Amino acid sequence: MKRYRPEFPHGEHGACRALTELTIEHLPEDATLGEQRSYRRHENVWLPDDRSDRIYLLRSGRIAIVATDAEGHEVLLRLIRAGEPFGELCFCGGPTKLRRTTATALGRSEVVEIELADFMSYVQSDRDLLTAVVFTFCIRLADAEQRIEILAARRADQRLGRLLLDLALAQGRGATKPQETLVALPISHQDLARLAAMSRQHVTLVMGRLRRLGLVHYERGRPLVIDTAALASFLGDGEA
Repeated sequence: MKRYRPEFPHGEHGACRALTELTIEHLPEDATLGEQRSYRRHENVWLPDDRSDRIYLLRSGRIAIVATDAEGHEVLLRLIRAGEPFGELCFCGGPTKLRRTTATALGRSEVVEIELADFMSYVQSDRDLLTAVVFTFCIRLADAEQRIEILAARRADQRLGRLLLDLALAQGRGATKPQETLVALPISHQDLARLAAMSRQHVTLVMGRLRRLGLVHYERGRPLVIDTAALASFLGDGEA
């Protein structure tokens, strides 16, 4: 079977994100579009079966998009960072479509909530904004395909290692400045478990192995640090 490098091409993709993806900077400066909302830690922006008739842009904080199966198992689909849009699947079904996921604030978060009809009117008046929306869908689709590839990895250390590398490269560092290979990720073992569809205990075991190999560094109360060069080499050599 043909082998591929275990990383997403964030060199070009990172530039694409910066130039074309929909961000909060596309909104009117006079704040006439949408409503400003504040959410406390663990407060939900939406729940399953809520109407999918709004799009959101995160002004500050972090939002987790989570899917839950019939047995109550959770998978973290995406972590939304400041400036990014979320809830964009409202475009796919119109105002009668219902949400299938949960969006939860991971800390105090400021959000701009825009009704779909208002956003559509605004998009149609600005060609650059329409282009940004299209690129946002393209980027999210590419990210989803990457997640599927990561989850398809059979070995837990390979799956988690590839996830860590992808998250680190998505920070926008390491790929553009090769000399800076240490990337800090503000993410917990619990969030990694939900992203990788693994148990919390299994993640702890695998992270311990990666730390002993010098690929990651972490201490209680401090961000997780990824050595992107060492981790990419480890995964590329097929040792994971």
